Amino acid sequence: MQQNLPEKRYYAIGEVADAFGVNTSLIRFWEKEFDVLKPKKNAKGNRLFTPQDIKNLELIFHLVKERGFTLEGAKTHLKEEKKKTLSNFEIIRKLQNVKAELINIKNNL
Repeated sequence: MQQNLPEKRYYAIGEVADAFGVNTSLIRFWEKEFDVLKPKKNAKGNRLFTPQDIKNLELIFHLVKERGFTLEGAKTHLKEEKKKTLSNFEIIRKLQNVKAELINIKNNL
């Protein structure tokens, strides 16, 4: 997900939705449902997501889309075990990146 986004201070909702492969309406819905998502809004009212918002979205995406949590289950999980879940999630992402790099090296041999 986040690998598709260039390193910036703020991301437009369209960029975020494209990076996650979802509609902007889902991102707006998750913003209403999850307290951890608090994008800034410019004068026109456009949402601007910070890198921290992107990390939170990655975690929500992982819980809801990849692990099959309900929204209520994901909310509860985030509140009760956020540090543990975040740590595990970051480890999984790093291992996936290492695996992809190793496969790339293997293919280039």
